[in-house]
Amino acid sequence: MSDTLTADVIGRRVEVNGEHATVRFAGVVPPVAGPWLGVEWDNPERGKHDGSHEGTVYFKCRHPTGGSFIRPNKVNFGTDFLTAIKNRYVLEDGPEEDRKEQIVTIGNKPVETIGFDSIMKQQSENKLKFPSGSVLTGTLSVLKVLVLNQTGITWAEVLRCVAGCPGLEELYLESNNIFISERPTDVLQTVKLLDLSSNQLIDENQLYLIAHLPRLEQLILSDTGISSLHFPDAGIGCKTSMFPSLKYLVVNDNQISQWSFFNELEKLPSLRALSCLRNPLTKEDKEAETARLLIIASIGQLKTLNKCEILPEERRRAELDYRKAFGNEWKQAGGHKDPEKNRLSEEFLTAHPRYQFLCLKYGAPEDWELKTQQPLMLKNQLLTLKIKYPHQLDQKVLEKQLPGSMTIQKVKGLLSRLLKVPVSDLLLSYESPKKPGREIELENDLKSLQFYSVENGDCLLVRW
Repeated sequence: MSDTLTADVIGRRVEVNGEHATVRFAGVVPPVAGPWLGVEWDNPERGKHDGSHEGTVYFKCRHPTGGSFIRPNKVNFGTDFLTAIKNRYVLEDGPEEDRKEQIVTIGNKPVETIGFDSIMKQQSENKLKFPSGSVLTGTLSVLKVLVLNQTGITWAEVLRCVAGCPGLEELYLESNNIFISERPTDVLQTVKLLDLSSNQLIDENQLYLIAHLPRLEQLILSDTGISSLHFPDAGIGCKTSMFPSLKYLVVNDNQISQWSFFNELEKLPSLRALSCLRNPLTKEDKEAETARLLIIASIGQLKTLNKCEILPEERRRAELDYRKAFGNEWKQAGGHKDPEKNRLSEEFLTAHPRYQFLCLKYGAPEDWELKTQQPLMLKNQLLTLKIKYPHQLDQKVLEKQLPGSMTIQKVKGLLSRLLKVPVSDLLLSYESPKKPGREIELENDLKSLQFYSVENGDCLLVRW
């Protein structure tokens, strides 16, 4: 573009050295002579100020470093519509490699496509500008799904826009730097899915403003930086009135580092599925399995975690593990096998709101279950164990030395080789001279002998 400004440049999209921006100002910026364009960058780190210069506000930006002044001849306003269509959709003959054919299926019909790879590389989002005060009342009454990702739309503009969509069911607002500034009253009442991913300004206080949308079933909050969530209207063991229909919550790629976050989710009355990958508490490392079991035990109504179904046996294992892991803490906080003698501290009940329920479900933990775990240095200690076969009386009783750290799965593998019996057919339990008449199942193949408090002199019982 030349240094001579046209009258209709405000609001236009421009490109400067590969970076995209929107023109917010055109004119003179004293004391420097000549015309200038004031632009707001899509990437605020590209700018230098908020639209002000030497105390004068020439335009406004959402981010304090989102603006710059640029000479008009440095700006690319793009191409005309027909040229853009030709460039994007490869209407003219081009090199053979740009005309690679692909077959995609639409419905049940195969469709041959050409040049889609190059098209995908050129895709970019649009920055929309809604005239202030405009409301699209009833104009899109049949619209069900609206995608406004990376459009630069504000929350106020969202509410004005969806006023024209009374039947809207899905709304996608990813990467808009949205700040939820007001509660939707007469709009969004039919929305079932709301995607607020990658809006880093959102916090839990803003979520309260959308917490009473009556039909909201899916809420996506990935990459928002959220770290905490509280429902102040619900006490320990109670359900919140907020998000009454919410079934599926996605909080991937956030800063969740406290277990209290999951205790709060237990208060959501309809929650059935949760995705919480790549958070400080749930990073995919050697502790991932432990984290999964703790989350399952903390949220009783959950059916799916990180897109994996929670089977009844996994829930039982998770809740029994939780009951055992925090048994000593429960006892020290005033827990007692006799419910009438329970005097649990408020601190314990806050940290473990489901523990009392688990005691009612499975019984209070026995003293032998609360034995302190051995130090790490003793985990490989060898245990001398007897091995009996209650259903095979002709089998000779064996005596073996096994590491306390040996998993049940590996014990079964050893016995499978000794007995010539498939691993899948083996059922293990054990009994201890210290607990006569009590047989304890070794049901979790991933746990160690030590986890089940197996000691020297105990007897493994093998059935198939």
